[in-house]
Amino acid sequence: MTKSIPNYEIPAEMRDLAEKSVEQAKTAFDGFIGAANKAVAAADTQTSAAHHQSADLAKRAVNYAEQNVAAAFDLAQRLVKAKDVQEVIHIQTEFVKAQVASLQSQLTEFGSTVQETARKTAENVQATVESAAAEMRKAASTTKRK
Repeated sequence: MTKSIPNYEIPAEMRDLAEKSVEQAKTAFDGFIGAANKAVAAADTQTSAAHHQSADLAKRAVNYAEQNVAAAFDLAQRLVKAKDVQEVIHIQTEFVKAQVASLQSQLTEFGSTVQETARKTAENVQATVESAAAEMRKAASTTKRK
């Protein structure tokens, strides 16, 4: 014995309403996915920029180290040519003064670069968050209108 399923017809208005609801949900989802994709792309750009900035900092650090080691070798060469203790003390004193000035300059430059990098990164992150929020609001308002 099989029971027959009653043949109730679904009213056209109900089908239309359901179809519109599905379309609105799909539009909202597409909008949110689009906004999410833009946010991911922006984050990728920021990551790439941060990578380049950190690579620049690393190059600067290596360059500073190279300068400091070169100065130390120069000192060693000058010291082995010294004729007396007074000349050794004079060479050493000049080296220390020059290195202190060089290190101060390097630290100032490096610190400024780090601060600028942090400021740019913070600005980029804020812009990305604001853009993603605007895209989400746009997607939400587009869905509400339909």
